[in-house]
Amino acid sequence: MEFTSLALFAGVYFLAVASPGPAVAALVARSLSSGFRRSLPFAAGIAAGDLIWFTLTALGLSVLMQSFHGVFVAIKYAGCAYLVYLAWKLWTAPAEAPKPSAAARGEGWRLFLGGIALTLGNPKVMVFFMSILPLVIDLNALTPLAFVEVTALTMPIIGGTMLAYAYAADRARRLVASGRAMRWINRATGGVMAGAAAAIAARG
Repeated sequence: MEFTSLALFAGVYFLAVASPGPAVAALVARSLSSGFRRSLPFAAGIAAGDLIWFTLTALGLSVLMQSFHGVFVAIKYAGCAYLVYLAWKLWTAPAEAPKPSAAARGEGWRLFLGGIALTLGNPKVMVFFMSILPLVIDLNALTPLAFVEVTALTMPIIGGTMLAYAYAADRARRLVASGRAMRWINRATGGVMAGAAAAIAARG
């Protein structure tokens, strides 16, 4: 692809990724409550979900996927249900910093899959890849090399942006030391996650 086309895509995609939405809210809430490291699987799942959407769109399968609307509705509600579960865990969490455990390590895969489900069912992401992306990139002329080039741009953009949000939230979290403040953070971030789930579930 021409440099100007790649630059245009990078700019539009960055604006779409960086604009706060349910996924960003959920990631920030996760990092605020559990720390930067324990939010990484969730961020990776969000990035993987974007890559899946881009691949489907590039292959021309996004139109076909519209025929299976029920599948994406199920994925959307699965992601929302997991966010509600995380919100409940935060609301009832003890007012102390989380400690590593075998259960916490096993939770990584669940967070990763939760991030994917959240992204695949997020209407904001659907609109970008199914409506806006074709206006920026000529998908009919997308060669395998061009696909690799766009993917090589996509992953650093969404990965870096999500990590920046998670890191900033973690820095803010570290400024709080008292148990009472931590309890309020847990409950506030739990509320944010529940709100993100409700926002996604309410959209078509």
